[in-house]
Order: sequence, then C-alpha cells, then structure tokens
Amino acid sequence: MSDPEAPAGARENFDRVNFLELRNSQLGEAIKRVESERHYMEAEILRLQREVKRLKTELDRLRYPPLIVGSVRDVLTDGRVVVKSSTGPDFVVNSAETVEHDKITIGSRVALNKQTLAVMGVLPASLDPLVAASEIVDKPNVTYQDIGGLGEQIREIREAVEYPLLRAELYRKVGVDPPKGVLLIGSPGTGKTMIAKAVAHHTHATFIRLVGSELVQKYIGEGARLVRELFQLAREKAPTIIFIDEVDSIGAKRLEVATSGDREVQRTLMQLLAEMDGFEPLANVKIVAATNRPDILDEALLRPGRFDRIIEVPVPTYVGRSEIFKIHTRGMALKETIDFEALAGRCEGATGADIKAICTEAGMWAIREERDQVTAQDFDRAIEKVVGEEELRKESVTMFA
Repeated sequence: MSDPEAPAGARENFDRVNFLELRNSQLGEAIKRVESERHYMEAEILRLQREVKRLKTELDRLRYPPLIVGSVRDVLTDGRVVVKSSTGPDFVVNSAETVEHDKITIGSRVALNKQTLAVMGVLPASLDPLVAASEIVDKPNVTYQDIGGLGEQIREIREAVEYPLLRAELYRKVGVDPPKGVLLIGSPGTGKTMIAKAVAHHTHATFIRLVGSELVQKYIGEGARLVRELFQLAREKAPTIIFIDEVDSIGAKRLEVATSGDREVQRTLMQLLAEMDGFEPLANVKIVAATNRPDILDEALLRPGRFDRIIEVPVPTYVGRSEIFKIHTRGMALKETIDFEALAGRCEGATGADIKAICTEAGMWAIREERDQVTAQDFDRAIEKVVGEEELRKESVTMFA
C-alpha cells in the first residue's frame, strides 16, 4: 500500500518552493528599487555639491572689494602705469599679472584696487547714454518716392552723401574728395527731415540722429564731450550718417558779449568745428544738418571743408504740391477721382506738412460722417480749415513778434 502522508508532503514542498521563489522575486524588486534610489541620491548629492560650489563662488565674488574707476595718464618703460583715480590725484602703480599690458594705453579706462590702486582690468570706453541712444537701429521707412517736388534737392544730397558711401570708387577714379557735410535749409515743413530719412533708408550705413539742443548741457565741457563721443561712435560704426536737426541751436554766431550759458554753447560749437575739419579724418562718416534759420549760423560752420554743400529746400511749386497730394492720398480710400491740380492751385504757399495735414483732415471729415471713402468735398472743407488755421498762426506770430 502507498503511504497516505506522501501526497501531503509533496504539496508542502511545492508550496515552500513557490513561497521561496515569490520571496526571491520580491527581494529582487526591492534591491532594484533601492539601487535606483541610491543612484538618484548620488546624482542629487552631486547636484547639490555643484550648487554649493557655485554659491560659494558667488559669495566670494560679492565679498570682493569694490574697484575704483580711473584713467591712464602715462605708461612707463618699466611696466608701471600713471593713473588718475576718480577719488584723488595721479598715482604710479603696478598692474595685475592677469591684465594684458598691450591693452593699457594712454586714455584707457581701468579698474583700480581700492587698497593698492593697482590696475586690475581694462574697462571698455564709455559713451553717454544720450549718444548711445542716438543710433537708429531700424532704418526709416521713408523712400525717395515718398518725397514730392524736390527732385533736384534729392539728386544733390545723393551725390554728396549716398554715392560716396555706396560708390566710393567713382570719386577715387576722378580724383576728388566727396563733400564732408550737407546743410539743408528751408522753412519748417518743407521736407528737410524727410530727405535725411530717405538717405538713411537707401544706404547701408549706420544712422545717428540728434537734435542740436540735446548737445547743450548745463555743466562746462559736457556739450563738447558729447560731440566728441558722438563722432567717436560714428567712426566705430562707419560707414555712418550723422543727422543733426535744428543745428542753429548750437551753431549760432559767436558774440563778444555773452553769458556763461552762451560761452558753453560756443565751446560745443568749437568742438563740432574741430571734429568736422580736424586732424582725424572722417573717412566714411557723413554729416547732414538741417535748420530753418541759416541767417544766424556762424560763418565758420558754413565755410567749405565743413558743410561743403548747402541745399535749399524751398516751398513746393504748383507741380510739387500736386505730386505731394498724390503721394499722401496713395493709401486713402477715394470715392471719386480727385483733381489734384485744382487742389494744388488752391494751396498757394502751402508746405509739404500743410498738404499732409489737409489729406488727414479730409479723412477726418469722412470719419465724422461715418463714411469709409473720402470725397472731393472733404478735401474742399479740409483746405478751408487748414488754410484758415495757418493764417491764424501767422497773425499770432505777427502779434507777439
């Protein structure tokens, strides 16, 4: 007979084997989980160690004593440097080994150790925020086709400014030097600034724009420094066009009897004259200035060698006014054909700015009446309004003159 206990023992052994296999599987998964957590913790420890190292470096940098800004007065033959700090007189100091000595030149801005005044580094040249912000990064969107009635003036300024920058070989072949500067004169609103914008649009040059009054500063020498930095920036960014609007604010005739403010303006003018016709060549730097008061400009500013070409921008003629009307109505929704010649005949003496105001006012009449198209009657009413306002302005100027 078979042993009745045998089947129970076999089942017990089978259950024990299954239990051990399940236990081993669970232990294996637990080991893998622990290994994964260990790798994660090791990576996290490395990350935290790098963060601690970075924070220590940043803390050491913040604890580093502040440096004094100075300027180099002279470089001696033994390697020492004569510097003038912003807090005291001149000093003869050494420079740190990390500083490249060939970059230390007379006039350089340097960082000085607060205790020993040793040169710790060479700083980049500083520019006044006013000068740095005068550079126009985006080109103006005004083209020559947007200017009407000034074909002769556009031709002259292209010959003086655009061609020397884009076709310099022609001047070299002929053997003549291109004009250094162009002065645009004319009544307000005739298109002087628009011509400068169009030249900047059609050339691949850096365009720097300043109003003359911005160069008039409160403290002695500040205006001259701005002019010097302006031309320094222009030389670094060459080819460059410098446009000085309302140049009469700094270029007025010098008087024998003058206040302290007038003398400061004269210093700024003398620096401008020196930059335009000094020892340092302007090369690919062209100067365009505009004024509506040429009668008060200093003779030294007008002589050849500085503003070689003086371009008068007149009030548009009958044909010019018709062209300007067509330019300013190109994007307008016109209900009917407009007789621009007739409109030009009714605007005798109007400038380009006046005609633009007339076109804008005609559009405003259509908007007031909730129409999406402009009619000839709108232009008639706009002319009456703008011309009437212009007469009022002239009367007020005459009254208070």
